[in-house]
Amino acid sequence: MNWWLDACKTPSAEAKQQAAERQLQLTKPTGSLSELENVAIQLASLQNSPRPNVDHPWISIFAGDHGVMEENISAYPQAVTRQMLQNFTTGGACISVIAREYQAKLQVIDCGTVGEAYDYVGVERHCIIPGTANFAKQVAMTEAQCADAMLLGAKSVETAVASGASIYVAGEMGIGNTCSASAVACFLLNEPAEQLTGVGTGIREEQLNHKKNVINQAIALHTDYVGHDPFKALCAVGGLEVAAMVGAYIRCAQLGLPMVVDGFITTVSALVAVRLNPEVRDWMLFGHQSAEYGHRRLLEELNAHPLLKLNLRLGEGSGAGAALGLIKLACSLHNNMATFAEAAVIGEKV
Repeated sequence: MNWWLDACKTPSAEAKQQAAERQLQLTKPTGSLSELENVAIQLASLQNSPRPNVDHPWISIFAGDHGVMEENISAYPQAVTRQMLQNFTTGGACISVIAREYQAKLQVIDCGTVGEAYDYVGVERHCIIPGTANFAKQVAMTEAQCADAMLLGAKSVETAVASGASIYVAGEMGIGNTCSASAVACFLLNEPAEQLTGVGTGIREEQLNHKKNVINQAIALHTDYVGHDPFKALCAVGGLEVAAMVGAYIRCAQLGLPMVVDGFITTVSALVAVRLNPEVRDWMLFGHQSAEYGHRRLLEELNAHPLLKLNLRLGEGSGAGAALGLIKLACSLHNNMATFAEAAVIGEKV
């Protein structure tokens, strides 16, 4: 039943070599485009093509509510999660604008939010539970609920692959989810909340200190249950949307779909995915380093080199979405620049 342990696809060493050789032939000093070269070469390997592209990007937004909101750890009320679902599909959200800019498919999935049944056009409603339990008092999700959330992410990727997606971005929405993600990170890195917890949506210092205390108390409460098991850490203090992204990342690697990881919360999901199935790491590109406290530490743990540093802290997949433009440019340069032979330029130093 633990499908997430199944083997991942292997990136193409041949396509990587071909792409690297092409970079050596382009009319520029060797290595002069640095990360733009590296991204093109990595993507060539992942797409098994010496001419990579991001012509068909897919963006999935996963939403969920959090019981830990009972502890007053956010600057915004829980109702905003639902309100933003409609904003995503009516085109008003940041990620909606990004999706239009790059002609990306935008999928919006409600994994479990608080409130009565609704019918928002364009929102796929899968209410596993109406928000997680308060992890300051009990586990956030049962293991079955967490597995169901992971499966939502996996099915999203399967749909993207069937639709011909060339690259995948996961984003999240859930008031309180920086608290949840920080708690998961504390378990994964065996570090206290003081090292990994930031302001999220913009709370005051007093509220931030309270948030850290809530997380530390939750870590103490669930330590015996979690041990060193990343899946149990996800169950104990994670969120439905955080779990869904874990499943999505693992399934991307299993089906061979390159992914761009977004900010703090998605990087927590990425680290859980890699801890569960280390082969997943090969399929990850990292869009940006956010302003959220602790994100740099997570990126270091994953040996990740993000493309952008714009001090973003919105979520929604916005940083990964911004990086799509840079990745698209990297592919265009790789595919369309002239070689020394084509341009009749001397390609060797004299």
